[in-house]
Amino acid sequence: MKFTLLLCIFISACGLTTTRPKIEMSYAQAAFMAAKESGADVHASSLFRKAEDYYLKAKSAYRRKYFNKAKEFALLSKKFSEQAEYSAVRKKALEGNAE
Repeated sequence: MKFTLLLCIFISACGLTTTRPKIEMSYAQAAFMAAKESGADVHASSLFRKAEDYYLKAKSAYRRKYFNKAKEFALLSKKFSEQAEYSAVRKKALEGNAE
């Protein structure tokens, strides 16, 4: 009986030691804003929408204290934001060379 009680306390304590993904959230926000400033919402709209969706999910999960999910969504948002920014910059450069 004591072993079961100790096991339950140990397992519940592990959930309390989850760290907040502050750095991942900051990187996701910076990448998302950079993508937005590069015109990714126009030139790479599908990637930008994915990035925005994951960013909003990360913020929501963070507010609800689901830090593991928030970290996962923040990393996905950063990934799609970077892809969207690269695609937008590339398309702008190609359009500039066509003129």
